[in-house]
Amino acid sequence: MLHLLERRGRTATICPSDAARAVYEGDGDGWRALMEPVRRAAGRLLAAGEVEITQAGRTVDPARARGPVRIRRAG
Repeated sequence: MLHLLERRGRTATICPSDAARAVYEGDGDGWRALMEPVRRAAGRLLAAGEVEITQAGRTVDPARARGPVRIRRAG
């Protein structure tokens, strides 16, 4: 996730599916099985102060967020 964010602008965000697709090594939609591990990894990066999790442009607690979220660099 951090690598994907580094390749974008300072305030840019990524979707968790961007990270899942980046690490999935197959064809089709098998990346979907990686969505929960990606969300857990984002939670660890959040706890470490590396990223923020947003929804509709506002910072949210990923454990309480329902629906699509975005990930951006902290700070």
